Amino acid sequence: MPPVVPPFLVGLIVAPLAKRLLKPLVGGVVKASVGIAMEVKKAAQEAGENIHDLAAEVAADVVAAQIATGETESHSGDGQHATGNGDKGESKAPKIRTTAGSTAGKAN
Repeated sequence: MPPVVPPFLVGLIVAPLAKRLLKPLVGGVVKASVGIAMEVKKAAQEAGENIHDLAAEVAADVVAAQIATGETESHSGDGQHATGNGDKGESKAPKIRTTAGSTAGKAN
């Protein structure tokens, strides 16, 4: 019958070996996952910026098309014309709506 080795003795021998082997492995996994998370965050931010740029270009094209066709009626639903506010014929700039997260330049 083989001699019985107490489990704590096995733990005392295996723990330092496991620490030497697992520490670099776990460190590499954590390092790789943090790197991947940062790349995903960067890609998502760039995609958001591209969408905002595209929306701004489309808004500029719409305003340019309205100016080119001479359209002066406001589409805000108030039923007033841009030049019909008693400004003695002075035309107002068309209203440009911004995205929900932005408050700069928001038309009231």
